[in-house]
Amino acid sequence: MSVLTLDAEALYGELLRGVRGLCTAETRLVGVTSGGAWLAERLQRELKLEGEHGTISSAMHRDDFAQRGLASGGQTVLPFDVNAAQIIILDDVLYTGRTIRAVINELFDYGRPASIQLAVLVDRGGRELPIQADFAAARVALPTNQLLELARDADDRFHFRVEAA
Repeated sequence: MSVLTLDAEALYGELLRGVRGLCTAETRLVGVTSGGAWLAERLQRELKLEGEHGTISSAMHRDDFAQRGLASGGQTVLPFDVNAAQIIILDDVLYTGRTIRAVINELFDYGRPASIQLAVLVDRGGRELPIQADFAAARVALPTNQLLELARDADDRFHFRVEAA
């Protein structure tokens, strides 16, 4: 069995270039809790974008809410008007598409954006819904019994954890 090694910092550099290409003066970054929020926070700072980034939770709109309940991942905080905004949703890993579907539903609870784009650090395939990223820093294949999760250390550097599902 081979061990997957991904350089999260190198992939972040690719994500930075990709998101820079998607951004306009009106773009607002919204990160999915928690890995996507970390990405949005760092991108907001490094791209020197006006205003603040948002954080969005998928908890209230998940189709498995009855089983999962409210996760401790964080709450939605959108410090800008969503109506007519051009939004880039950021997430660490795109897998089935269910989290992104839930996040988009949550976003529409706050208003009607002009556009929504999706940028991810890693697209691991395995989609169950017709959702795709506008930009993915990497595309990898993982067995369904493995989880890929972004982590960050005290000095704000990213790395991945691969765990059994």
